[in-house]
Amino acid sequence: MLKNKPDYRFFTFALWLLFFTFYFLPSCYAQGEFQYDSRGKRNPFIPLVTSDGKLLKLEAEENANVEGLLLEGIIYDKNGLSYAIVNSNVVKVGDMLGDIQVLKIEPDKVTFIKEGQTLNVELRKEEE
Repeated sequence: MLKNKPDYRFFTFALWLLFFTFYFLPSCYAQGEFQYDSRGKRNPFIPLVTSDGKLLKLEAEENANVEGLLLEGIIYDKNGLSYAIVNSNVVKVGDMLGDIQVLKIEPDKVTFIKEGQTLNVELRKEEE
């Protein structure tokens, strides 16, 4: 009489499979510590509103020109319906920002007039 011997091929295969899985799997998920590269921009995880409800102006001081004008963006239309975003306000030609008037909006700069003197503020280009 022949006795049935257990077939160890399946167990050997399963054992090798477990070995390779636990040996190589951690190396697939091993990564270094994540470092956020801001490229000169603000950290997106810092809140823009304080606990008492005030809006923070993080970049205004460093990018504003002598007159305190921060040109944030331009919506240019060659037909003359152009707008600019200055100090978080949307303005068009003829609008006043305090005692400064918007004289001209071009694709890359805005011309202001104050007490008869013109002031050109160029749009800051983002670095890539």
